[in-house]
Amino acid sequence: MSISLINTAPPARRIASVPAGTEARGFVLYVGINEAKAAAGGTNLGRIVDSLKRLATQIAPGAETHAAVALAPQGVGGSDVEVVRLALHDPSAVAKHRHDTDSQSHDTDGVVIDISRKRVLRDGVVTALTYKEFELLQYLVLREGRTVDRAELITSLWAVGDDEIPNERTIDVHVRRLRSKLDRYEGIVRTVRGIGYRFDRHADVSIRHPDTPSPGRF
Repeated sequence: MSISLINTAPPARRIASVPAGTEARGFVLYVGINEAKAAAGGTNLGRIVDSLKRLATQIAPGAETHAAVALAPQGVGGSDVEVVRLALHDPSAVAKHRHDTDSQSHDTDGVVIDISRKRVLRDGVVTALTYKEFELLQYLVLREGRTVDRAELITSLWAVGDDEIPNERTIDVHVRRLRSKLDRYEGIVRTVRGIGYRFDRHADVSIRHPDTPSPGRF
């Protein structure tokens, strides 16, 4: 009696065509999940990464793996996987984000503080800030609601060897110039008498955080 064996394994999934002169050397799998969702499932990001890496080497012992966790500002919108794609520089995600950002720039009234591109738009028009003026504004924005004293601003924004020798008067001069360029929105940089300065967000102020923060690595 002869027995014929039928291969019931599913056919290998065909990858997209590879241009001539190139070869596929690996792939990227984006996984969108934050620590809270992982914890709700009884695990954490580290365990998920370790499991996926072990699975890859079990399927193909010669596989090399590298994983990076995508970091983003707390409260940033969008789905987890889209945030991951942006943070890890997925070309199509970055292109879409830039297109959406440029489209919004022409329709936005108020102030847009675009940390990702190091620029400020006032009523849709780019405001010409100096490097140090933007760094000062950014420093306050990233510490929204906290009063920052002048000594901290000097220590954080000026390095030893800079051409300009800063003092508390230097900070006041930069703030005055920054406010003049913000025009009717100057109130977002508030003076706290005897202490320093604070960024107060108004209803007509929006912040665009970096879309590609440095990822942590596993």
